[in-house]
Amino acid sequence: MATGTLPPIVPSISLGAKNAAAGSASAAHGLTHGLTHGLNDLFASAMDALGPFEPAPHLAVAVSGGADSMALVLLAADWARARGGTVTALTVDHGLRAESRREALGVGRALAARRISHHILTWRGGADMTGANLQARARDARYGLLEDWCRAKGVLHLLAGHHRDDQAETFIMRLTRGSGLYGLAAMAPVIERAGMRLLRPLLDTSPDNLRSFLEQKGVEWIEDPSNQNAAFTRVRIRRAMPALAAAGMTSQRIADTAARLGADRLAMEHRVAELLARAAAPDPRGFIRVKREAFLDAPAEVGLRVLARLVVTVGGAPYAPRFGRLKRLYDEIKGPCRARTLGGACIRKGPGGDLLLCREIAALAEPVEIKGPATVRWDGRFLVKLTAAKGRRKPASMTLGALGSGGWKKIKDDRGGFGVGNGSARPGLPAIVRASLPTLRDRYGVAEVPHLGYRRCRGGIASLKVVEVRSFPSQPLAGGVFGLRGVESGG
Repeated sequence: MATGTLPPIVPSISLGAKNAAAGSASAAHGLTHGLTHGLNDLFASAMDALGPFEPAPHLAVAVSGGADSMALVLLAADWARARGGTVTALTVDHGLRAESRREALGVGRALAARRISHHILTWRGGADMTGANLQARARDARYGLLEDWCRAKGVLHLLAGHHRDDQAETFIMRLTRGSGLYGLAAMAPVIERAGMRLLRPLLDTSPDNLRSFLEQKGVEWIEDPSNQNAAFTRVRIRRAMPALAAAGMTSQRIADTAARLGADRLAMEHRVAELLARAAAPDPRGFIRVKREAFLDAPAEVGLRVLARLVVTVGGAPYAPRFGRLKRLYDEIKGPCRARTLGGACIRKGPGGDLLLCREIAALAEPVEIKGPATVRWDGRFLVKLTAAKGRRKPASMTLGALGSGGWKKIKDDRGGFGVGNGSARPGLPAIVRASLPTLRDRYGVAEVPHLGYRRCRGGIASLKVVEVRSFPSQPLAGGVFGLRGVESGG
């Protein structure tokens, strides 16, 4: 692996060219030892601020092979081992470059030499990806693989190696896009995901110190050529940072500004959570009833962010819609409130003049094929656990998809099939909600609709059955606030 150009061990300290050779070597050893010890202490303090953690914590670390992620995994391994825990490094082979597989294997060998477990996750869609927003789409796919692995293995904490300069660049990127408070707060140290947390313990750390740390450890890293490609906005901003620093906008000052805005965002999110608790009634079948008057009585800035949370939860998308679209929908809700769709959610009047947010039928996920017992996340909203049904020696392929109006017509008169589980769920559901419910099918037709308490009792025996189905949105409705800033690292 190729290394980058290495900075001085501690940039602000010169060893002095006139020192005797032995004295210089001794001083250098002391400085590098001090840097290692100092970074480990700062990392431990940052992790304390992001806690609490379970006894003997198991951490997953996203490792691309670059300097930042290589330093992170070494720091995380020392931290976890000191607490009786362990670390697993995860590298995504994205296929965007021909050498990506070779590099991923090289990362594994380097970490194996330090007794750090390593897994390669392969992204099948990367090699053919082109067009606009390539980096953003690749990032989303990468985090999807990383988070799915963590959930499958029961790992609660995924660490990413974003540092102080990354934070400053993110702030500038969002400033150029006209972002408001939420965007300019930049990256959060902790983000709650479904079933896990994403942690960024290096946001206050200088990348120069991370590279110096690797140098004194004798660890090489990869320089991704895309980091020099001026076609990407982040690269152009990175090249402009020295000029900004000369004008007083250093990465430290920008990151400090983002942190102050992060504190403001945190306060706002507490108000959002309070309003959601008072006004929103989520249903495990994938829709939310909202008290319209309570929603509209709140300040508009709070109401807009509540609306964003509602749309993301019901629509199954990983991100909120753009502000302009949210604002138009919010203004319409203040008026006659005809049925509208946004971000995969349908917003309409419910009983008593309240609001009903449910899944947009046209945006539902395609059915997925299931060939045996599995746990499947479907439509960005539900987690469905399936097991083999009794009486079937060889499981046959089935599909998990939406019930649809056609599916309802076929099962509504099968009265013997209702009554499994929550049979009382059958009446009273709006047709649009019923049509969006997760449904198991085989070659004989609808086999099971858990939320309706329906399981086919006539016709062929289904090879799989649902043992659990629960709401599992990409982002929690009212939990997982933006997070707190870690500790100052200096340098």
